[in-house]
Amino acid sequence: MYTLGIDVGSASSKAVILKDGKDIVAAEVVQVGTGSSGPQRALDKAFEVSGLKKEDISYTVATGYGRFNFSDADKQISEISCHAKGIYFLVPTARTIIDIGGQDAKAIRLDDKGGIKQFFMNDKCAAGTGRFLEVMARVLETTLDEMAELDEQATDTAPISSTCTVFAESEVISQLSNGVSRNNIIKGVHLSVASRACGLAYRGGLEKDVVMTGGVAKNAGVVRAVAGVLKTDVIVAPNPQTTGALGAALYAYEAAQKK
Repeated sequence: MYTLGIDVGSASSKAVILKDGKDIVAAEVVQVGTGSSGPQRALDKAFEVSGLKKEDISYTVATGYGRFNFSDADKQISEISCHAKGIYFLVPTARTIIDIGGQDAKAIRLDDKGGIKQFFMNDKCAAGTGRFLEVMARVLETTLDEMAELDEQATDTAPISSTCTVFAESEVISQLSNGVSRNNIIKGVHLSVASRACGLAYRGGLEKDVVMTGGVAKNAGVVRAVAGVLKTDVIVAPNPQTTGALGAALYAYEAAQKK
């Protein structure tokens, strides 16, 4: 039996095809989200990689910001539930999830069965999200992929005190004009993102193991900063952008068995 999970985010679209509720046969990401061709392109890539067709899918669950805009789903489930489901499948020891996506950040507390105990979310402001990093990368004339490497070369952490993306951008420009090292500023940017995400995690009471997911988890500089703020090791989920879609595919498998 094949089931499909699709995570239609604000900045990217992810599709996971699962075989018999346990084997991932496709996990694809397209870097455009809701209101674009992204969801269909992610699906097309997943079908191409797996060699399957739409008719082979027994059940489809959509999640993410744009889940209600995806008309081919049998059911829609919140991204909080799907991230929890996907992470527990991959890392059963997870008790705290930190998810930093394109335009929001979440902290989710799990019990020992993978159930959600608490969650906290920042979806009102771009600061502390992938969008914040994109703005900073542009100002610093670098790319998101290069930022982690430049962070490693930093000799100090340049503080970013502004909690607003617009003001933080002005602060970074001012630091550059004052001759502050670009690498040190990048380290400060990563710390700023980490501090906001960790603030959400602390609100629920931190419990190990801590697992990071979302596109920003691919940035080793942010992961290091999160570990430093929390003073604990942080596990990065395998293929961290697709954990929500994986959770959706797992829910789809459960629903298909009940049909």
